[in-house]
Amino acid sequence: MMTDNARHRARTRAIRARMARTGENWTVAARHVDGDAAGPARHHHESALLRRFLGGGPSEALLLGLGGGIGFMYFVFEYSGHAPMLTIVCQAHPEPMIPLALTRLRVPYETKRTGSPRVAERNLRAAVDEYGGALCRVGRYELPWRPSMPFPDPVDVAVTGISGDVVTVDDDTVHELPLQDFMAAWSGVKKDRHQLITVTGEASGEPLVAEAVAGTAAKLTGPVMGNNFDVNFGLSGMRKLAAQLPSWGRRWDDLAVPLRRLHACLELEYTTPGATRPLYADFLDEVGADAWLYREAGDVWSAVASAALAGKPPEEIAALVGQAAEIESAAAEALVRAG
Repeated sequence: MMTDNARHRARTRAIRARMARTGENWTVAARHVDGDAAGPARHHHESALLRRFLGGGPSEALLLGLGGGIGFMYFVFEYSGHAPMLTIVCQAHPEPMIPLALTRLRVPYETKRTGSPRVAERNLRAAVDEYGGALCRVGRYELPWRPSMPFPDPVDVAVTGISGDVVTVDDDTVHELPLQDFMAAWSGVKKDRHQLITVTGEASGEPLVAEAVAGTAAKLTGPVMGNNFDVNFGLSGMRKLAAQLPSWGRRWDDLAVPLRRLHACLELEYTTPGATRPLYADFLDEVGADAWLYREAGDVWSAVASAALAGKPPEEIAALVGQAAEIESAAAEALVRAG
């Protein structure tokens, strides 16, 4: 019987053979080998956005890995009179992914910020005229096609055109938005107000893959923030989640909200299915590193999400989280050796 490791190595060989035969990039070839080329794409927001903005070329998986790859951040916020607010971020955090991916791709770019809406509009129009567009950080919930929420949260979008006072915005799909509405959303992120990134040239060398792998390993295994919150990040954050889950039934009368939120954080929000681990495994395969442990971890994280959505007992879900953490520990050790 073929082991999981042998199956993943055989899959990698088949994908590389198809790439050589067809000229497809890793992600497209992988979909064909896996038999789901006609199925729905499961895109990672920042990586897919950057790939479209660059006009193709590097795969979504490669851009994810170069942009920091995976991570784990776990917090629960509790306020009197409100259901607990669970937040898990499965991608690299807190460094923004797009500038890091461009740096490691060795693509030159320029970042501008300004507190002046007038200067920001001038910068935006100049970027569209000179470079064909710009990547902008805006308030996620101030975009009319996204749900309205009463708190700020940044999201990266691409502006690909301005016609008069109408802005063309790429945010997973293409939208047209009155300039004044775009400016309101663009002003909604105080830390990065009116941030604009323009790509100013072509890549100058080979991607910095070893640096990317080492950076991801460091964030998973060591300090991320450099303060007391580091216990909530990386492998430590996974273990904290596993330790706290059994107490959820004693802490909260209604577990439906946190359990639905757990599912969403692992499969839907700021992630791709399987806590982004399968897509990161595609990156490792593409750069010639061993990826099978992250595919196994992705399967277990999806099992955690399914158990949460089904309302399984917290103790049962905690056992799955502990299993995922054990796999991730071994996978992180492999990253350290690869880096």
